[in-house]
Amino acid sequence: MAQFRLQGSKVLAVDMTGDAVKAKNGAMVAYDGRMAFKKMSGGGEGLRGMVTRRLTGEQMEMMEVKGEGTCYFADRASEINLVNLHGEKLYVEASNLLCTDAALRTGTTFTGLRGASQGNGLFTTTVEGTGQAALTSDGPAVVLRVTRDAPLQVDPGAYVAHTGDLRQHFQSGVNFRTFIGEGSGEAFQIRFEGEGLVYVQPSERNTVGGEV
Repeated sequence: MAQFRLQGSKVLAVDMTGDAVKAKNGAMVAYDGRMAFKKMSGGGEGLRGMVTRRLTGEQMEMMEVKGEGTCYFADRASEINLVNLHGEKLYVEASNLLCTDAALRTGTTFTGLRGASQGNGLFTTTVEGTGQAALTSDGPAVVLRVTRDAPLQVDPGAYVAHTGDLRQHFQSGVNFRTFIGEGSGEAFQIRFEGEGLVYVQPSERNTVGGEV
């Protein structure tokens, strides 16, 4: 199995001895040894996966990298976070998924409605199996634990990923910009309940369905 390690906080080094990994298309910055690169349709899921992603708007263009040596990946100087999976499922924003072991299965899942007034469904990428995954974040990610006695509210623009037995609900809320009168439209939060971990970045991406 390929070995993931960090070179600093913004470059992922993957050591391979005939192994393969799936990585964000165009994320390779250097390599040594012998490597072969192949673009994968629909995140490696074939035609069905590609059609699903077009319907859901969850875009994830990936490539397969296979060979012997070390390959280095990075994405716009983002921070990189390593996640070890042991048979569980990781839910992650497609834009934050940098690289996974080839043995990990990727897919798309429906996560709920962002407000009854909007009625637009939200989808996210899933990574499942045993192996490593590398996630990017705008600034060092914080891992927050959710327990049955302590649910968690997260700004959708700061959400990166989560694992565990968690249920998520979209609810109306207020954030700082809305509070001081600079928000436009309805603000939303994601409420997580159950047992698990949530990865949050210290920056907000632009999201659809309201000012968040």
